Amino acid sequence: MKKAVVLLSGGLDSATVLAIARSMNFECYCLSFSYGQRHDCELTAARKVFEALGGKEFKVVNIDLRAFGGSALTADIDVPEAGSVNAASDSNIPVTYVPARNIIFLSYALGFAEVNDCRDIFLGVNAVDYSGYPDCRGEFIEAFSIMANLGTKAGVEGHGFTIQTPIIDLSKADIIRRGVSLGVDYSLTHSCYNPSPEGLSCGVCDSCALRIAGFRDAGVPDPTRYV
Repeated sequence: MKKAVVLLSGGLDSATVLAIARSMNFECYCLSFSYGQRHDCELTAARKVFEALGGKEFKVVNIDLRAFGGSALTADIDVPEAGSVNAASDSNIPVTYVPARNIIFLSYALGFAEVNDCRDIFLGVNAVDYSGYPDCRGEFIEAFSIMANLGTKAGVEGHGFTIQTPIIDLSKADIIRRGVSLGVDYSLTHSCYNPSPEGLSCGVCDSCALRIAGFRDAGVPDPTRYV
């Protein structure tokens, strides 16, 4: 069986990507991060998704991006409502962007893949219905792939890595339809940036807005519990 590392956040997109990897007969080593985010709802969701869809291993890596801050997800900055005047920075990149997050996550995934002899890394980035993060674009993935194969033992010995981004060009509705066809239980997933203490999704942040619209456009009932 082919082996792959899957970056699993516990959100809708990464759950769909895990289901896609499993449908492609990959044995999946799933990797999640406790990186100083505002809540641990997504980590709880990630484990539930892993248990539901199956895989070889589920690992949570602890890093603390609060040391740098700079994001509404890792610093004392209010999470804005979708479309509000406070939602974006001067460059129109949302304040929920976490500096270098996908670079860091992919670097850990690369090490995890090399140790476990995995040639593929699956990542749930999307460049259609997304928040405008620069590390979700195809150009970034292509550049990282080049670096990965230049800077690793496996790469220079001819056993290079492939970064798989199977939903990068799909709309949120198409992602949901694909997941439903593969048996993903979206009630297990969590997308909200600013949930209540009870774990209910706020329904008004950018991530919730994209999720709500995705289920509506897909014609699929939204199983999310909102405030």
